[in-house]
Amino acid sequence: MTGTDDVLIEHRGRALWLTLNRPAAMNALTHAMANTVQKALYDSIGDTAVALVVIEGAGERAFCAGGDVVAMHAAGRAGAAGWQAFFRDEYRMNQTIARYPEPYVAILDGVTMGGGVGLSIHGRYRVATERTLFAMPETAIGMIPDVGGTHALPRLPGEIGTWLALTGARLKAADCLYAGIATHVVSDDRLPLLRDLIATGDEPVEAILATLHADTGEAPLAALRDAIDFHFAHDTVEAIVASLLTGDDWAQAQAVTIAAMSPTALKLTLRALRHGAGADIEGALRTEYRIVSHIRSGHDFYEGIRAMLIDKDKTPRWSPAMLAEVGDADLDPYFQEPQGGDLDFS
Repeated sequence: MTGTDDVLIEHRGRALWLTLNRPAAMNALTHAMANTVQKALYDSIGDTAVALVVIEGAGERAFCAGGDVVAMHAAGRAGAAGWQAFFRDEYRMNQTIARYPEPYVAILDGVTMGGGVGLSIHGRYRVATERTLFAMPETAIGMIPDVGGTHALPRLPGEIGTWLALTGARLKAADCLYAGIATHVVSDDRLPLLRDLIATGDEPVEAILATLHADTGEAPLAALRDAIDFHFAHDTVEAIVASLLTGDDWAQAQAVTIAAMSPTALKLTLRALRHGAGADIEGALRTEYRIVSHIRSGHDFYEGIRAMLIDKDKTPRWSPAMLAEVGDADLDPYFQEPQGGDLDFS
């Protein structure tokens, strides 16, 4: 076994096996962990002993609950260099996963949010379990759904991705399968068998996953699909909220949820999603890097982390506080090349 204490790297038969190993922190992704995963993947390309990659999280609570945002909060306060280095290296890792030539299997057993989405959704196979809880809750902390989220979310059916990005809604296994976030569902009590068959068998991983795939029944999300597609198809946050306010109790609840989020983050998110719908993974990540580089010198991310994770008073004071106070001209700088240059993938 190689790697670091926080990322275990093994060769199990034909598989390169990566285990995120911070169970007490719900396997939250640090800068060092992103670099370790990236190096392991990059070094394995062309290795004839590696037929596929499997990534999972230690423990039963989380695959990866996101990036270590408290550490990012400190890095951002300290200056641009550490902040931009974190995102640069994490996004390069996301791009490597998206372009990885061999099958890449992410086992989403437990909480899968933020940075955990970036470690999984770009891979070929995403395996949910009964414990899976998926979300991209970044607008609640003054951030955007990055890690390639602005590329992946617009490619979900209809406007599911827009709804998830603006509201931070949480999905379980059946809904993840319905939305295309998960490609398969395997019962958690069959994970040991899945691991054994992947490592020791010679069947294609697709056949193994198909054999162990569990029937999840009707996805609750299916009943909401028409409403999601109707209300979230608008191209401004104000229009989406106005539409929701004319709807049923579910729609009204979505409007209330959106009203609690950072107005700046909401508008940046929607604009980035619409851009990402027509971009390749590199283009989406490059735009995200521009946005987060600008977020570092703003207010809302630090306020969101303070309110949600440091003081935990759950009452962020956003600035600007209203959607109407965030105009297109206020957003434009976020989409310009940052000092230090654009993200590259060389």
